[in-house]
Amino acid sequence: MRCVFGIDVSKSTMNIAIIVERTTIKETKLIMNKEGFNTLSGLLGSFNNPEVVFEATGVYSRRLERFLSSEKVNYVCLNPLVAKKQLDNLRPNKTDKNDALGLASTQFIIHRLFSYQESPVYRKLADYSNFYQEVSKDLATHRNRLHRALQLVFPEIEDVLSNTKNDLYYFLVENFCQPKYVLTYSNSIYKLAELIKKGTRKQISIQRATKVAEKLISAAKNVYSAVDDDSPVFEQIDYIISKIQAESDEKKIVISKMVNLAQSLKEFDELLSIPGLGKTTVVQLIGELGDIRRFRNSNALNAFIGIDLRHYESGKYVANDHISKRGNTVARKILFKSVQSIAVVSHYHPSHINDFYQRKKKQSSERGTKKIAIATMHRLIRTMYHLVKFDQTYDYSLATR
Repeated sequence: MRCVFGIDVSKSTMNIAIIVERTTIKETKLIMNKEGFNTLSGLLGSFNNPEVVFEATGVYSRRLERFLSSEKVNYVCLNPLVAKKQLDNLRPNKTDKNDALGLASTQFIIHRLFSYQESPVYRKLADYSNFYQEVSKDLATHRNRLHRALQLVFPEIEDVLSNTKNDLYYFLVENFCQPKYVLTYSNSIYKLAELIKKGTRKQISIQRATKVAEKLISAAKNVYSAVDDDSPVFEQIDYIISKIQAESDEKKIVISKMVNLAQSLKEFDELLSIPGLGKTTVVQLIGELGDIRRFRNSNALNAFIGIDLRHYESGKYVANDHISKRGNTVARKILFKSVQSIAVVSHYHPSHINDFYQRKKKQSSERGTKKIAIATMHRLIRTMYHLVKFDQTYDYSLATR
């Protein structure tokens, strides 16, 4: 007899409906703690080969997913949008109880494939990737706040160096954001240059440090600050700099841990063999995409990322095709930047992906290259899927046959 468990997951509870051969035999509600999962384990053990259907609810459904994997129970984890479309015709009244019942009953009507259960290493990489993205967002926020604060005290310091995101720049801001203090070195530029040279982890020559010192003093002479010398803004700058440095270091640590984890996977070296993809890019892609082998083809991977095309026409009107953007936005961003990296290294490391990109650019009459980059992303995804699916490394001579 076929048995299906429909489970509606909320923050701390789960509503369960058990249907055997289209007949509801039990409905219950359990708390999502150790006792609740022990009770669920007993219910699952009462039937032969039970199937479980539930809707993904972000972090709340992660506990249930891990429990089912450890119990080796086949389950279907539905995308919320898919679940809504499938259940809309069944539930006039939206309740957690009805949701659980609807999930279980539709399993007898709709042929749903069981969710692919990945190796735990992919889940760890996904969590690291989420952590990395959160730190990156915090870093961007603090850089914007630093820019705002510097506009009040010493705007010209942003023009001293061409790169305002390296250790040397943050050292200058942290130690010399007060123009009056900088001007005390007007008659001792060499001394200021020595401080700059010794105060940063970046190895620079005394000549380079002297040029930076001269530009810093020149900038300080023309400053008109919006705040007093004892303004709290200076304390804010020190605080922001400490956050920026900590977050920059944390990003490097996270990537290092991701590389150590991903090196045990075959696809790490396979994706790394594609010209233009470095370790940072590869581990982020694995973290966001998971096990690529679970996709039935590269078009399914396109849809997961959100670059599958949407077509609309009505009567004589035919709209321009556009990508759905219903997918993993982080993976889409990484792949877009990867196309640019592939184009940059193509002079020394050619690839058929860049050949396609350059050919389309020449054929296009439009000024922008975003559409061409999206088309090239599809070519890159097909290449990635093929390499991972068939355990191959990239070979330009084979790709251009």
